[in-house]
Amino acid sequence: MANVKQSAKRRLNMAERAQQLMEVHFPSFPEQWIWTRKTNHGFSTIPRTLPIAMQIIDAQSKGQPAGHVLFCLWTRMPDHPVITIENPSTFAAEAGFLGERAVDTWRRRMKKLRELQFIVTKPGASGEFHYVMLTNPNAAIEWMRSHGKVQDGLYGRFIERLPEIGAYGDIEALRVYWATCKEAETAAMAKAAKQASSVSTPPDPPTKPKRISRAKSSS
Repeated sequence: MANVKQSAKRRLNMAERAQQLMEVHFPSFPEQWIWTRKTNHGFSTIPRTLPIAMQIIDAQSKGQPAGHVLFCLWTRMPDHPVITIENPSTFAAEAGFLGERAVDTWRRRMKKLRELQFIVTKPGASGEFHYVMLTNPNAAIEWMRSHGKVQDGLYGRFIERLPEIGAYGDIEALRVYWATCKEAETAAMAKAAKQASSVSTPPDPPTKPKRISRAKSSS
């Protein structure tokens, strides 16, 4: 009886609900036309807020939109945030940049992503972006918001989306981290000020005694 109650209370997850809808609306659909992570190769894990992040990036980099460049990086991520880029021209082509200046165009977009905190880079054999670490896009968006770089409408959509996917804790953890860093910085400044004030001022050098003239002493 207890098991029956538990099963009645259990809610279907997103995949199970989708499967039920598929059986109703798309029955007997050829499996050769269906892509699933469990049966097909060539998949990548990406944050569900990535589409909103791409829009925010493009809005901040008008004339040189870099959102799609970030998407291409995430599709290359091997379930680890660090990517090695040995051939920039391949990444430039995947991002849609062709021609003689394709790599230069891609690099400008990469610099924008780095400026907006979506990637951290280190130079290597292939150049400035040989080693790339992808940051949490939710954290990057919150950083942009704290620096006045996100429009209210886009940020509102971002905030609404986070609870839906259970990711609101990402920005809560970031805010706690910032507060901790601020406290540590304040404590370090107070300690330095205290040490500076406790340093004793060296005494003035002794003054030479005044010489008494002979004429005055003989009188």
